[in-house]
Amino acid sequence: MNSAEKRFLYNVTSLSKLAIPKLHKVVCGLIVFLVLAAGLILYFTPWMQTAYGTGVVDSLDPLDRTQAISALVDGQIKTWHVREGMQVKKGDPIVTLIDIDAERLEKLQSQLSAAKERNQANDIAVANALNNLNRQMGLQEQGLVSRKDVEQAQIKLQELKAKAASSISDINEVSMSLSRQSTQTKVAPVDGTIVRLFSGGVSTYVKAGQVLGQFIPSNAKRSVRVTVTGLDAPLVTPGAKARLQFEGWPVFQFSGWPGSAVGTFGGEVVYVEPMANATGTFQVWIQPDRQDIPWPRESSARLGSRVKGWILLEEVRLGYELWRQLNNFPPQQTTGQETEEAASTW
Repeated sequence: MNSAEKRFLYNVTSLSKLAIPKLHKVVCGLIVFLVLAAGLILYFTPWMQTAYGTGVVDSLDPLDRTQAISALVDGQIKTWHVREGMQVKKGDPIVTLIDIDAERLEKLQSQLSAAKERNQANDIAVANALNNLNRQMGLQEQGLVSRKDVEQAQIKLQELKAKAASSISDINEVSMSLSRQSTQTKVAPVDGTIVRLFSGGVSTYVKAGQVLGQFIPSNAKRSVRVTVTGLDAPLVTPGAKARLQFEGWPVFQFSGWPGSAVGTFGGEVVYVEPMANATGTFQVWIQPDRQDIPWPRESSARLGSRVKGWILLEEVRLGYELWRQLNNFPPQQTTGQETEEAASTW
């Protein structure tokens, strides 16, 4: 036996004498214990599935939303009665416009007077034509005039009635122009706040329908409009509870444990839009939950403020939720939805 074989046999016999260090045994045992403990925790820990969405504070009532201050007629800005941030009452003037033609109002009044005079003259002519027709009909019965004379009198009467109707149309048209001139002062429809003014000074020319500024009504009934994915939208139904986080409000959120969250506010789903938008997402409207604490004041959660929302769905195990998230599966269907679908199939 050569020296190489002797060394090999010595190494083989010494290998069986080696022992695993105690520290390594403890570390391996601890790792196995932690893995088993983590598996048990994931299996038994409850987790609330949620449909997450982001959105803004809005209002379901269009009267409570931000409203545009529009020019009612073509003209030039004469006076701004408000400034940005000013509080206004219902009926307070906002802006006054004037026509480019300074004498337009006098011209319209002259046209109205002339139209009324023409109408009076036409009314007198119609009355005379009617008397003439009656006289001609009486003479026809006596055989003093022919039927042709009566027909001519009838035609004349109808012509004069058409002129009288045309004069009334002229009066209405001029009166409408005058009424438009009287509506050149835009007033506040309800109590509110002037948010923004877009147009310039008194030399600015505006057209009818052009937006001059924005106005927000006071004491608006606030709701939250959030966007959820098409994966979660089929499981969101009216009446579902939600937790909301308003931007600028301190919060400590656990999406799966809503009872442990701090700084969130309760909400209730009132409407889910049945059609997706261009990006494939759905709009969900949420109103305050009356059984929960009130939402922040309007000064803290204003219209247009951004919001994060978690719509509460079904309670599952935490391990299942991790598996679902990794596989991008939809959340579990709620019991109420299963009952409704079963009833609809029957």
